[in-house]
Amino acid sequence: MSIWRPGLTVEQLNAPHMGGSMAWRLGMRFIEVGPDYLRATLPVNELTRQPAGILHGGANVVLAETIGSVASGVLAGHEGDRHVGLEVNANHLRAVTDGEVTATVRPLHTGRRTQVWDIRIEDSAGRITCVSRLTVLTVGPRQGE
Repeated sequence: MSIWRPGLTVEQLNAPHMGGSMAWRLGMRFIEVGPDYLRATLPVNELTRQPAGILHGGANVVLAETIGSVASGVLAGHEGDRHVGLEVNANHLRAVTDGEVTATVRPLHTGRRTQVWDIRIEDSAGRITCVSRLTVLTVGPRQGE
């Protein structure tokens, strides 16, 4: 049984609404919808590296906050709701210099007004490079709905 709205697909997650976002411009793409998780990738390149040549910690946070916020928006029972981040933290555990990283988001708490998400970011070899937690507040219907 899936925790997401019925029929959710990777194509929907990568739909035009993502096109203008920071994460999309940096190259983030959703790659998998699981029963209780979403997965997305981010390239490690000239747009996402810091001057020292490693993945910028801020890029990890953009990836984590985006995948967690999207997860809140596609959670079953939250269709049409607007969600805002309350708190995000990240522990950067391993440097990444090239390739891509993959983030997996899973729920820790999915209440009616708040959601807490666990995000694990791994390098191409499957090693955890960053762990993050995002707390999201449901603030009501999206504007115009």
